Amino acid sequence: MAFSKTQNMWMTMEKEDQGMMAVWPDVVRDITEMVTNLNIPDIDKWLEKVLQYNVPTTKKILGLSLIYIYKSLVPEEQQTEDNIRLVQILAWCAEMALSNLVMIDDIMDRSSFRRGQPCWYRYNNIGLMAINDGLLLESVLYYLIKKHFKGKECYINLLETYQDAIFKTQLGQSLDMYMIKCNKKPNDSINLDLFTMNRCRLLVTYKAYLIVIPIFAAMHFAGIKDPEMFKKAKNIALDIGYLIQARDDYLGCYGSYETTHKICTDIEEGKCSWVVVTALQRVTPEQRKILEECYGVSDPEKVKRVKQLFTDLDLPNIYSKHEKETYNEINEQIQQLSCGLLRNYFFDFLEKICDREEFYF
Repeated sequence: MAFSKTQNMWMTMEKEDQGMMAVWPDVVRDITEMVTNLNIPDIDKWLEKVLQYNVPTTKKILGLSLIYIYKSLVPEEQQTEDNIRLVQILAWCAEMALSNLVMIDDIMDRSSFRRGQPCWYRYNNIGLMAINDGLLLESVLYYLIKKHFKGKECYINLLETYQDAIFKTQLGQSLDMYMIKCNKKPNDSINLDLFTMNRCRLLVTYKAYLIVIPIFAAMHFAGIKDPEMFKKAKNIALDIGYLIQARDDYLGCYGSYETTHKICTDIEEGKCSWVVVTALQRVTPEQRKILEECYGVSDPEKVKRVKQLFTDLDLPNIYSKHEKETYNEINEQIQQLSCGLLRNYFFDFLEKICDREEFYF
């Protein structure tokens, strides 16, 4: 799907990546020294491995967005060396929030690869220890915010931004897993009656809630107070988050490993995804029986039948039309934003995600 492109934001982000990476050793040192001072043997070195494997390997979209938004919102005289370093630390906190949730999500989904490398729980047979490693990443991001921002006017707002976004993303993940684990018929098949578009929209929106972090964190650190501005920015961010998740659902079925760098198991697990919910709105009684028999079953032949059914229903074209309509709706919302700087960010962000051929995070 082709949209007009504005590359300024993303070229700027590529330049910011170097600055962000330059402070990464200091971030790791802050964390490991804190653990060392607690006199807990070996865990400082282990935590460094957890950090190095999982955090700088992200696409850094959240972190780089945070830096870009902050620099767009404040005058140059406010962009001191100290302030830029602080916003880079906030950017790494956003990436830790993402890594924490991704590490645990990969275990729940029984995924094999993430960003072209084995998922952390599969690396060197780490197994379920990875759950605690994920929780550690959430804890250390709060430590970093406390260490560097306590005493500043924005401190509480920053803490609440990260806590609220992580909690709501976890709620989305919980609903996602509930639909798999608890939504079963007596014969252990998936109860497709609960796979409605309203429920899917709710699930998808909350799973993508982390997208709020860079916007709110940058606005708080920039000293913005207007509650209406926060409200409008959140609504647009969540709609974009919905579009990202719906796109990931689609790519989970139709994307190749070469572009997504992830092996998706949504069909085998019986996920309440945009793809299956859209299919259920269009199936004949005979086609629904195929889904009832095959969806949520780890049998390659049944997975193949489900994918063929999706193709028979013309889902690729339906998705393309849905993406364009959603894009236009969000575009209209962005045009109504009073803050031109945020408006530019959202326009560029929206165009970029609609031009990607891969999983976003």
